[in-house]
Amino acid sequence: MHSTLEKLNEIYPDATCELKYTTEFELLISVILSAQCTDKRVNIVTDKLFKRANTPSAIRDMDLGELEEYIKSCGLYKNKAANIKACCDELIDKFGGRVPQTMDELITLPGVGRKTANVMLSVAFNQPAIAVDTHVFRVSRRLGLSDGNTPDAVEKDLCQAFDKEDYRNAHFLLIRHGRDCCHSRNPDCRNCVLNGQCPSAYIV
Repeated sequence: MHSTLEKLNEIYPDATCELKYTTEFELLISVILSAQCTDKRVNIVTDKLFKRANTPSAIRDMDLGELEEYIKSCGLYKNKAANIKACCDELIDKFGGRVPQTMDELITLPGVGRKTANVMLSVAFNQPAIAVDTHVFRVSRRLGLSDGNTPDAVEKDLCQAFDKEDYRNAHFLLIRHGRDCCHSRNPDCRNCVLNGQCPSAYIV
């Protein structure tokens, strides 16, 4: 394991997906809802939503306004609701109601970009993939793991830096470090386990 991951793993041995779900479809909807929203908020919303509807057909049959009310507190709810409804249509019409298991197929779904697809591949299907969200993007660049200016470029660099068997843990560890220590504003460099090797320590 890469030395950076080893140190982060010592601090966050329990780092894992914080979204609550019971099926691949529930995870997909949760990840779509998580855009610019905290996992804690998404879990509150989906706890109620999935009791009402937790399959593509059930959500497709919901009135759009009703779906919007369920997810309103997640932000960008109108756009997310439209994407979720359209995604359910695609899942039913093109994939027999099942979530596809390849990048090429996943990114054809409305509301699903490369980040969401990588989460699905890694978490739901146990495939080697690194999803680059805002935390992963920020922390990777600060640590010197990537100098990429786009999520895709950072993803490529991380895939070269880490062994495939560590991709899943790398995603969770970098997210957790971004949330708990390497904040967007005022990162806690003083108490960071990586401050001795981080090129951005104390100068961010």
